[in-house]
Formats: sequence, structure tokens, C-alpha cells
Amino acid sequence: MSNIIITGTSRGIGFELVKLFAKAGHQVLALSRNENPIEILKLEYVTAISFDLSEVNDYKKIEDFINSNWKQVDVLINNAGMLINKPFSQLTTADFETVYKTNVFGVAELTRIVMPFMRKGSHVVTISSMGGVQGSMKFPGLAAYSSSKAAVINLTELLAEEYKDSGISFNVLALGAVQTEMLEEAFPGYKASTSALDMAQYILDFSLNGQKYYNGKLLQVSNSTP
Repeated sequence: MSNIIITGTSRGIGFELVKLFAKAGHQVLALSRNENPIEILKLEYVTAISFDLSEVNDYKKIEDFINSNWKQVDVLINNAGMLINKPFSQLTTADFETVYKTNVFGVAELTRIVMPFMRKGSHVVTISSMGGVQGSMKFPGLAAYSSSKAAVINLTELLAEEYKDSGISFNVLALGAVQTEMLEEAFPGYKASTSALDMAQYILDFSLNGQKYYNGKLLQVSNSTP
């Protein structure tokens, strides 16, 4: 039984991940601004906490929970994401701040808070996007979102280097299109060939085993090219 923290668990990939980890017998701390979708499932080994990556005061709740209940964290999955789809000419500084607070600053701060509870063999997995990968296909309207996803790729590489002697591994998965509510909101009518459940299964397997083979690596998880 491992102790797993997952962000963005109210829907999509994060929601499926919680169910899969619970079914496999792992303890899960499910973090989302809306904890109700997970709470109503009444899953064994799962604790759902209302948590906003952009709210500084919320991080103390996570630290207190780990101290009181677990003492150790084996896997952190930075899955939560904020997407704004607007032409660049209409994007404001406030828009960029909203996206970066969740997708970059939140990832960095939660990782910083959780790391003291991680040990050799622990794994930090951050979910990025193919839109954040240099040379990949880009979509207009996603300047804030895709640039934030590029930032966490670089952040992952830096953390792996800085903490290479700790035995904690840091990897980032750049996902292609996955059929989620976020995709539907950003691109109404677009149909992806990969379901949230299928991607969640891949992420679960990687988060439990990927650290044996990778550290500081970007893995592109997409069935389309480029």
C-alpha cells in the first residue's frame, strides 16, 4: 500500500485515477476545489479535501494531513490544470496569472510542501501537454496554457538535477488529446481517441514504476504526430 496525492480529482483523468488507485488498495489524498464528486463515492482508503492551488492558505491543510495521518508520501501526481482559450490579442495579464497560478506556481509550491515527506524511491509525476513540447503541433488560443505546460517541463528537469542525490524521482508526462470535460470546454465537438480512463491507467502504472527507469525525463504520451 502506497500513499498517493493527486490534484484535480473532481473530474477527468484525476477522478479516474482516484478510483483506480483505491481499487488497487492504495491510500489516496484527493485534492480538488470541489471535493464532492470523490466524497460521494465513499471509497475505502480515500480522503478528499477541498484544495485550491492558487490559495496560499490551503497548503497548510495538506501539510497538516500528512503529518497527522501518513508521515510519508510515495507518489505526488500534479494533475490539476487551468485552461483559458482566447486569441493572444485578448489575453490579459490576469488571464496569464490565473493559468500560471495553477499550472506552474501551484505545481512548484505543492511539490515543495510534499517533498520533506518523500523518501528514496518516491516519485513526483507532473502532467504536462504536447502543446508545451518544443516542435510539437500548436493550437491558436492556448498561449497561456501551452506556455505554462512548457514551464513545468523545465521545472521537472531542474528539480531532478537539484535533488538527484535524494533518491526522489521527478518526471513529466506530456499528454496528447484526451476526451475530458476540459477538452470539451476548450474545443467543443472535438473527439479524442483516448479516454480519461485509459490515460489514467497509463499514469497509474507509470507513477508506481516509472521512477525505476526515468528521472528528469519528459515522456510524450500521444498517439498522434508530431
